[in-house]
Amino acid sequence: MLRKWRLPAIVGLSISFLIAGSAGAQDAQLPTVTVAKPVVRDVIDADEFIGRFEAVDEVSVRSRVGGYLDRVFFTDGAMVKQGDKLFMIDQRPFTMALSQAEATLTSAESTLAYAEAQFKRTESLAGTGTLSVSKLDDDRRALLAAQANVRGAQAAVDRARLDLEYTTITAPITGRVDRRLLSPGNLVQADQTVLTTIVSLDPIDFYFDVDERRVLAYARTARERGSALQEGAGSLSVLVTIADANEAPFEGNLDFSENRVDNQTGTMRLRARFSNPSLILQPGLFGRVEVEGSDTYQAILIPDEAIAADQNERVVYVVGEDGSVTTKPVRLGPRLHGYRVIRSGMTGNETIVVNGLMRVRPGVKVKPELIELPQESAQSAEAQQ
Repeated sequence: MLRKWRLPAIVGLSISFLIAGSAGAQDAQLPTVTVAKPVVRDVIDADEFIGRFEAVDEVSVRSRVGGYLDRVFFTDGAMVKQGDKLFMIDQRPFTMALSQAEATLTSAESTLAYAEAQFKRTESLAGTGTLSVSKLDDDRRALLAAQANVRGAQAAVDRARLDLEYTTITAPITGRVDRRLLSPGNLVQADQTVLTTIVSLDPIDFYFDVDERRVLAYARTARERGSALQEGAGSLSVLVTIADANEAPFEGNLDFSENRVDNQTGTMRLRARFSNPSLILQPGLFGRVEVEGSDTYQAILIPDEAIAADQNERVVYVVGEDGSVTTKPVRLGPRLHGYRVIRSGMTGNETIVVNGLMRVRPGVKVKPELIELPQESAQSAEAQQ
């Protein structure tokens, strides 16, 4: 009896092992992909523009008096403070002019002293009837003329002294001076010849052009925060990145916009001001500015590597509990914190393929390896260091 059922039992057991082995081999042949849950966090949209840095203050240094350039006191490209000596015009003609004006003043003062004494004598004698009234009037006129001559001579002295002071040309602002544009010995024309230029560096301004749609959005955000964009309230913070990848983005405030939109370009020029104590930022440098384009909201973020194209739309591959793959069309937003914002198409609870997209197709099964995405991608963190 035992021999009658032993052979079928052995055959059934062998079939079970074959089925299990086949299933194990099938699992081993499934493509392995890396999957993760999307990052869900509070973000603020940022718009990006290209602009250029400009100095807050810029001065072309000219002489207020004419003459021959005598001395230069600065080193080309040096930092100077307001009031520092820069140039000196030959002072000898101005010293002589001052001496001549002072001599004229002394002569006028002596004439005034004589006219005052003469008027007092005439006035006392005219009171007794010894001298005529016309003589008193003549002496009064002479006294008034002498007083006017003294005032004129004093003004000439003040002007000559001021011209002498103007021969020493000082820095009108604090900043970096350019090279000297004229060597000693050259003739300087008053109020015409440019000797050098000075630009301020801290703080520094950044100008960029924005289309009218975004200008209205920024103005709305500023109003919601209790300020006006044109009033320089500094309510919108911005980040500027320069060409040097080793420099972290610089943070500043949007503080000014022009009072009209350009009719030809449909844009408006905006300004952001940045603190620049290290003097890294220089006038004329290009930069890439990021402006807050929204208030804080909760967004779904995924890596760009998890996004595929299906004809005219963008899709992500979603892995089910049984390992099967389906696609979900999504609408993309800006790139923030190293990820891509998903405007619509996802709830944030999906498990999506983030690595190995070339090995998956809709309807196939995969072997998922789950990882956790950080709140900020490593690429974004490195870019900000």
